Amino acid sequence: MQASHTPAAVSAVFDDPNLIAHAGLVPVMRLAERCDLAALVTDKVKLNGAKNSAGAAADAKVTSIVAGMVAGADSIDDLDVLRHGAMPALFCGIRAPSTLGTFLRAFTHGHALQLHAVHRGFLAALAAHTPLLPGAREKAFIDVDSTHKRVYGRAKQGAEYGRFKGIRTLHPLLATVCTPHSRPVIATVRMRRGKAADSRGAPKFVSEALATAVEAGCTGTRILRADSQFYNAGVIAACHRAGAHFSITTGMNPSIKRAVHSIPDDAWQHISYPTAVPDPATGELISDAEVAEIPQYTAFASRKKSERVTARLIVRRVRDLAKPAVMGEQGELFPVWRYHPFFTDQPAATLQAEREHRHHAVVEQVIADTKAGALAHLPSGHFHANAAWLTLWAMTYNLLRAAGALTSPFHAKATTATLRTHLVQVPARIARSARRITLHLPHNWPWQQAWTHLFDTVHDPPAPA
Repeated sequence: MQASHTPAAVSAVFDDPNLIAHAGLVPVMRLAERCDLAALVTDKVKLNGAKNSAGAAADAKVTSIVAGMVAGADSIDDLDVLRHGAMPALFCGIRAPSTLGTFLRAFTHGHALQLHAVHRGFLAALAAHTPLLPGAREKAFIDVDSTHKRVYGRAKQGAEYGRFKGIRTLHPLLATVCTPHSRPVIATVRMRRGKAADSRGAPKFVSEALATAVEAGCTGTRILRADSQFYNAGVIAACHRAGAHFSITTGMNPSIKRAVHSIPDDAWQHISYPTAVPDPATGELISDAEVAEIPQYTAFASRKKSERVTARLIVRRVRDLAKPAVMGEQGELFPVWRYHPFFTDQPAATLQAEREHRHHAVVEQVIADTKAGALAHLPSGHFHANAAWLTLWAMTYNLLRAAGALTSPFHAKATTATLRTHLVQVPARIARSARRITLHLPHNWPWQQAWTHLFDTVHDPPAPA
C-alpha cells in the first residue's frame, strides 16, 4: 500500500466538531449504565471531607476513568482522550484529567475498600445482564495469583525492592473467576507494597474472592486454584468456610518428597496433552507425562490437630531433560524425573483433576492483558491512588469482557486489545435530526456486523424482570 497523492496535494486540519474517534464507547458505556455503575458509586463511595471538592460527583469521575480506560488510556493524562470532537454531544459529565487526578489522590485505604464494593456489585450486575460466565451454576474456578509491576522514581509510595534484585516494584494480588466455557473475569484485586509476601493476607483475600464468585452467579461447584505460595492452612480453611474445593500446588518440601517417592511404579498413569505445554521449571515444551495419586495425605502435620488437612495429593512427573538418564548395557537404568505435586479435595477423577489444575495458568493471561492495558503504568505517586486505579481497571476489564460476550463467540474470548480494535476504536461522524443523533461509521468496517449486534443489544429495551 502506498499514498495515492503527492505530499503537496495532501493537507490536514483538526476542525470537524462532529467526529469522534471511539464510537464503541457508546454501546459499552450504555452497558455500564444498564448495570447501574454510576448508582453503585453514588451509594458506596463517600469521599467526605476531601480537599478541593475532590469527592464531589464521584459517579461522574469513576465513569469518566472507566470510559477512558475502555478507550485505551493507561495514564491520567491519557484520559483527555474523552474530550474531543462530538464527545460532549454523546456523553455528559466528562471530567478533565486534572480533576480525575485530584479525585484519585483523595483516596484512603477505606475509600479503596468502598471502591472494591462497587467492583463486586458491578461484576454481579454484568453477570446478570450478559452471558459473562456460562455454566457458572455447574462449575467455576477461582484462580489466585500475584504479580509485580515495575515502577520508577523513589517518590512512589509503596515501591520497594522485592523479588527482583535492583528493581523497584509494587505487588498487586488478584483473583479471577472462570468456567470451563468462559474467559476469566477479575473477581477482586489488592495493591500491595513491593516486598509484601505473596501469601500475606491471602486467607481474607480468598474469602472475598469466593464470596464475589457467588454474587456473580457461581452457585455450583467452586474450585480455588493457586500456586505453591498460597499453600497454607489459612487459605484451605477459607475454602472450607466458603463451601468451596481447593487445588493448590505444594512444591517439594521434605514431607511431600517422602510421599512422592513412596508411590509404586505401577501406580503412574500416562497422560498426553492435545497441545504441548511449557514445563514450569525449565520452559521446555512437553506433551507427555505420568500422573499418580495418594488418596489420603495429611498436610500441615506439625500444626495443631484442628489445622491439619487430609485430602488427595496428585503428582505429575515428566522426564528431566536437563539430566540425561544413566544408560547401561540393557538400556536406560535410572530415568530422572521432575515432580509437580498439588493438594486438592475436588471430586474429579485423577487425570481430569490434573488437567483442571494445570489450567490455572489462565490467570497469567489476565495479568498479561492487564499489563498491556491500564496497568502499563501505575500513574500516581500516591499508593491509594494507584490502588484505586487498579480496581477501576478491574471494573473496566470486566466491562469489556461483558461487551465481548454480548457481541459474538469470537469476541467473548478475545483479548481486550482485540476488543478495542474491533469494537471501541471506531471513528464516527454524528448527525442531528429531529432531536435524534445518528452515528455514521466507516463503510466496509470489517467488524460491522459484530459492532451493530452489540449496539442493538444494549439499546433494546431491557427485558422485564
